[in-house]
Parts: sequence; C-alpha cells; structure tokens
Amino acid sequence: MADQYTWGLILGAVVGLVALYNLGLLAVYNFVMKNKSDEDADSLRTKSSAAKTASSDNGEYGSNAVGEADVIIVGAGVAGAALAHTLGKDGRRVHVIERDLSEPDRIVGELLQPGGYLKLIELGLADCLEKIDAQRVVGYAIFKDGRDTQLSYPLEKFHSDVAGRSFHNGRFIQRMREKAATLSNVRLEQGTVTSLLEEKGIIKGVQYKTKDGQELTAYAPLTIVCDGCFSNLRRSLCNPKVDVPSCFVGLVLENCQLPYANNGHVILANPSPILFYQISSTEVRCLVDVPGQKVPSISNGEMANYLKTVVAPQVPPQIYDSFVAAVDKGNIRTMPNRSMPADPQPTPGALLMGDAFNMRHPLTGGGMTVALSDIVLLRNLLRPLRNLNNAPALSKYLESFYTLRKPVSSTINTLAGALYRVFCASPDEAKREMRDACFDYLSLGGLCSSGPISLLSGLNPRPLSLVVHFFAVAVYAVGRLLLPYPSPYRMWIGARIILGASGIIFPIIKAEGVRQMFFPVTVPAYYRAPPVKC
Repeated sequence: MADQYTWGLILGAVVGLVALYNLGLLAVYNFVMKNKSDEDADSLRTKSSAAKTASSDNGEYGSNAVGEADVIIVGAGVAGAALAHTLGKDGRRVHVIERDLSEPDRIVGELLQPGGYLKLIELGLADCLEKIDAQRVVGYAIFKDGRDTQLSYPLEKFHSDVAGRSFHNGRFIQRMREKAATLSNVRLEQGTVTSLLEEKGIIKGVQYKTKDGQELTAYAPLTIVCDGCFSNLRRSLCNPKVDVPSCFVGLVLENCQLPYANNGHVILANPSPILFYQISSTEVRCLVDVPGQKVPSISNGEMANYLKTVVAPQVPPQIYDSFVAAVDKGNIRTMPNRSMPADPQPTPGALLMGDAFNMRHPLTGGGMTVALSDIVLLRNLLRPLRNLNNAPALSKYLESFYTLRKPVSSTINTLAGALYRVFCASPDEAKREMRDACFDYLSLGGLCSSGPISLLSGLNPRPLSLVVHFFAVAVYAVGRLLLPYPSPYRMWIGARIILGASGIIFPIIKAEGVRQMFFPVTVPAYYRAPPVKC
C-alpha cells in the first residue's frame, strides 16, 4: 500500500508540473528568480497628550485644526501601532487617532507566525512580546478521525529564539501603543475619525470627534487608514468586496494541557475546522468555525447545546473536559470571518493598510504577518524621501507598494482561502477524497509537510510553490483512486477532484491578480523610483 501511495505521489507530481508548465507558471518562476509592564489606557492617553501638538499660526487650517504632522494614522491596532512606532523612529511626526485606547478584547489576532515574528524583529518591536505571557509556537498538529500528525516549522536556519508566538491580542497591542507613545514625535489621541478631508482629488487630512465630543480637523501630507476590518473609510480608497464565509465561536479553556505542547491544533471536524492554541501559560484559545453568517443563539442556550452535542464529541479526549467546562462557564464570543482581496484605488495623500485594506480567512493565522510585512515594505519605500508634500508624485511612487507586497500577501491569502475550503467537510465524494488526501499528504513527511508548513509560516512566500503543493495534493488524491486498478467511476471522481481543486484556487488567484502574483516584474509600478521633489 505504501508503494501505491508513493507511485500516486510521483504520478501527481509529474502531472502537476506538466499542467503548471502549460499555464506558463514555471517560466514565470525562472524569470522572477533571475532577475515595561502593561500600562492602562489612562496612562497611554496621558503620555500621548504630553506630545507636542500645535495649530497653524497663520490660520490656514482654521481654529479647530491640528497641524504639524507628517503622517496621520487612523487606528492603533496591530498595524496602526506598529506603523506609528516605525515611522516615528525614522523621524516622521506622526499623529495617531484611535477610537478606543483601552485594551482591546478580541478572539482573533492572537497567533503570530514565524515569518511575522521576523518582521517584528526587523521593526524593533520584538520586545513588545515580553511581559505579556506570550507562548512559543513551533508547529501545528492536525487531527482527523482519531488520527493525528505533527508539522514542525522549518526553523533550523534561524536563531533559536525565532518561532511563532501566541498571546492575548489586547496585551500585545497595548505594548506596541506604549512603545510608540514613548517617542516625542508620535502623538496618540483617542477620537473617532468621521471622514477624510479631500481637496481637488487630494486627501489633506481627517475630520474627527474627540472623546469629549469636540469636532476637530487634522492635516498631514499623508494619511494612512488602518481602522480594521470594520473600516468606514475604505470605500473611497479601494473597491471593497467583502466575503463572510463563516464565523468563529471563541472560548477560553483554563488549565488545559494540549496533546502537543507549543503547537497550534487543528481538528478537521464536521462541518468545519476547530482550532486550539495557548494564549498564556494557563489559557488555551478555542475557535470553532461555523459556516455561513448565522450562528446559533447564545442567549437562549442554542450555542451551548451546539457546542456540547456537535463539537465536543469531535475534540481530542485530552481536551474534552476542559472544553465542556469552558462552555458551562458561559463566556462565549462570536466574530464573523471576513475575507477581502486588495483592490486599491490609488489616491494622492492617502493609503490603506491592515485589515482595512486586505483580509483573508483567519484559519491560518496570517493576518499579522501580512500587516507587519507591509509595514517593513512601506518604511523602506518612504525612507529615501525627505518630505511627503508632493502628494501626486508620492501617490504615483507608492503604487509600487501594491505590487511589491504581492509575494507575501498573495501566498498567505491564497493558502488561507484554499485550505479553509479543503478542510471543510462535505457529502460530495470528490471533496471528501481531496480532504482525506490533504491530511495524508501532510502526514507523508519530508517535502510534503515541510513545504506547506513553510508557506503557512510566512517563511516561504512563493506563490508558485503554493500552487505546486496544492495540485500535488489533488493529483495525489487521484493517484490513490486509480491505483492499483482504475475504473470508469474512479476516473470520473478523479476528474472531479482536479476540477474541484481548480475551482477552489483559481478564483482566489484571479482575485489576487494573476499578473501581480506571478508576473510582478512585468508591472510598471515594480520599477518606480522615489520622486525627485520629495
């Protein structure tokens, strides 16, 4: 039987490579290859208010205007806080306006992949993971029908400290806000941005309401919108196409020992995956995926009954008692899982980043990795510029940002969307075969496990590698069906597997942008040089 699987894998690899060659992807690949402790919100606001601010003396902005900033950042979540510190450290005068500076309480944004951790080091923010009881993550364990397999991150070439991290999202954000606020040229202010200020097609700043209800305007040459997945400002800066394929139901399990220490746990349950990972030394986060936009009611007990009768029997025995205890405790939270491909409308004077700009299913925990990678890229693009006053020239130059970010973002986005579709249970036989083959493929070890996990970790942001592994899984499934004796029915199911796999990944690739994803060097913006007059 092992020989049959091996021959199936070989057959799959050959067929997959031939198909990729015909698509022109291998040629593209060769072409590209050449070329302090947590402080509360009041202390944060006190530090922020102490930063130097002034209104324009000549009355240019009016009596309720705030000026003298190089960059306005809307939002101080992971992306906004990290960006504020990064630009402030480079000498930019930064004004951050955040709706609520108290510690956030979210059920997602709690797992940072190793690729994201490397970006955090590059930004000088790795110390923000200290003193928040963050936990090391060295890989994933996947469970299916009583079997399990462990996939370790390929970290051999990195420093021993490099790994993933899981933590309380709010604690991490507060640490980054705190660090940004220590810079004298960074001002954090609590307020709600109500609109962008536009003049002759150029964004000049924002209008916002302070926590005291005062209406103010703030001006800067560049406004960066990072106000999260529920952004009310993105519509003027991109073409949002938000999809909500499912919702997460969140629980916290206390004093629970996971089967594999320092690993994320994915249970391929029915109807969709369940996630477990530690967020502190005594707490384990559980996220139950519920397909669709409607979840059982929490208030009338339907949710608790669903979790106990449908979900609990599918979790590993070691976790069962803690899971039921967490359900009985009643602190059940829900959140919609949103995905939105990046489709920017380049606008002079403004830029979108973070979840306001681009989202993917949180199954693979790649959101923070994409955001931090984007910040490193933007920092590097802005560093050669002495000032940001020439908005049209700056906007033209920053079009390169949208192309240069694609290797990382498109790989993580496509993997998240495709993996979620494959991991969901289905009565369709072809989809079941694909799901089973995916688990078995990852269990083979060697390149079959290290390749996909390196993509998921953000350590190997190569879209072509993702496509190769995805179709290798599909043809591996076909090979298992056809060996040793193919039949017309099995051939029919095999054809449906290939068609189904294509129907999963190609629409995602199309939404990401085929040219930017696989042919980035053919995009004119790829070669944009810094404007001379900036």
